[in-house]
Amino acid sequence: MFGLHTADIVVLVAYLVGIIAIGIGAARFVKNMGDYFMPRSFGKGMLIMHAFGTGTHSDQAVGVASKTFTSGLSGIWYQWLWLFCTPFYWLIAPIMRRFRAITVADVFTVRYHQSVGMLFAVVGMFNLMVNIGVMLKGSSAVVASCFGDAISPNTIIALMTIMFLIYGLAGGLAAAIITDFIQGIMTIIFSFVLLPFVLSAVGGIDGLRQTITDPQMFSLVAPAEIGFFYIAVIAVNALIGIVTQPHTMGNCAAGRTESDGRFGFTIGNFIKRICTMAWSITGLAAVAYFAGREIEPDQVYGLMAREFLPAILPGLLGVFLAALLASVMSSCDSFMIASSALFTENVYRPLKPGRSASHYLAVGRVTSLVVVAGGVFFAFWLSGVVEGLEIFWKISPMMGIAFWLGLFWRRATTAGAWASTAAALFAWWLTTTEAFVGWAMGLPGADSLRFVIERSGGAEIYLPWQMIFYLVVGTLVGIAVSLLTRPVDEGQLDRYYALVRTPVESGESVSSEPCTIPDEIEIPPKNNVFADSSIEIMVPDKSSVYGFVGSWCLVGCMIYFFFAITR
Repeated sequence: MFGLHTADIVVLVAYLVGIIAIGIGAARFVKNMGDYFMPRSFGKGMLIMHAFGTGTHSDQAVGVASKTFTSGLSGIWYQWLWLFCTPFYWLIAPIMRRFRAITVADVFTVRYHQSVGMLFAVVGMFNLMVNIGVMLKGSSAVVASCFGDAISPNTIIALMTIMFLIYGLAGGLAAAIITDFIQGIMTIIFSFVLLPFVLSAVGGIDGLRQTITDPQMFSLVAPAEIGFFYIAVIAVNALIGIVTQPHTMGNCAAGRTESDGRFGFTIGNFIKRICTMAWSITGLAAVAYFAGREIEPDQVYGLMAREFLPAILPGLLGVFLAALLASVMSSCDSFMIASSALFTENVYRPLKPGRSASHYLAVGRVTSLVVVAGGVFFAFWLSGVVEGLEIFWKISPMMGIAFWLGLFWRRATTAGAWASTAAALFAWWLTTTEAFVGWAMGLPGADSLRFVIERSGGAEIYLPWQMIFYLVVGTLVGIAVSLLTRPVDEGQLDRYYALVRTPVESGESVSSEPCTIPDEIEIPPKNNVFADSSIEIMVPDKSSVYGFVGSWCLVGCMIYFFFAITR
């Protein structure tokens, strides 16, 4: 049936029915808007799998395997670009929880103005549409390959969308977190189930080295495309943008305490970094296994599954497909809820105040449908997964500049936040024009510094230089406009920075108003690195320092381990 064994069909149907039933069952926990958009009732284990499930999906495996297939082990950086950001998650997560917000837009509203919150809501919804589209595009390519193209990728996109809509609309973020625990385990299976069989078929790493004669394919850096400069710039870009990915708030703030969110966000993402190693090695093994055959890079992962799993055990391909769908649905449901929260809480409610909770809940569910429809449209429009990933990388930093300026600098203003976002977006667009590319080609040192590269679509600005340009322009414009415009009210700033330095206590009551410290909580005094200045950087506590240093040690161990096993 559709090119699958009966056992595969049984496994697949059992998984889909079970996960939808669990997700719909979570709807009984939804009593109000807070339960739907931001339940603060989960512990470390659930949040670890939620962060892992939300941040890990099959299109990433497709992208890494595809890039490794064409460029070698350096393709791992298409997901490991976040590796150097991960230690900072230990510091970011408690702050996001301390905001006591429902959405990231709430943070922009309390720091700047409601208009900036609305701006973020629009940019964030577009961000999530792109992300959903990339996931659906990548996963549909793998599924189609597993089915032997008996079902079209477009049909697969439609079926996956219907499935995560059913339980996501019913149970909200609670349903997403509960199902993510199961789907996170399935995603780990998806990441590793192929690897031992594929390596065995090509004679292990030694066999790969005998078959693949180009030494550059075994290098973790590829000077022609993914070198140290590329990795460093994209890592900085990722760090600036991680705080303004709309689902980050749910990853960090859905726990009972800030410690729950801190462990969940950091450890969950380290698990993802481990899975990325398996994707990359599988992609490299495909180079040897498919030597001499014309293979579409985006289909490498699915073709490998179809080649190996049915011959090993009937039903194993069904497990692989179920795990693949789990990796997509666990992310799409979280993104869908985050987008509906942005529109409902930060656009619709301010324009239509005083409506009933059921009314706002209905608006949130309708918004989810609209955002998912936009994601499906983007999936149909997108030509390839790698192209979609590069677009996604560039969206979040557009408002990340305003977030970081507002967090560390009291003088950042509402006009500065708008200006930094507009300037960064304009700079991004400008770097895509033929006139700018031609100007860059004529600059001194253009060849040695690789301002412009040739790709299949023609000449274009090298991605790291494009990122440097829009980040620098956005930051400088935001600072300049802030210095020239009226400061934010001191009382509003005091409220914002009080949130940042006030820890969340166990059992703390949840206010109906976002970004509000309960009356029973004592606000600690300022303890800034730069006292009596406009720079707001808190002196870190011991747990922050130890966890941050330990995370960097783990980063070093992972890089060394990957380097060692590929030798």
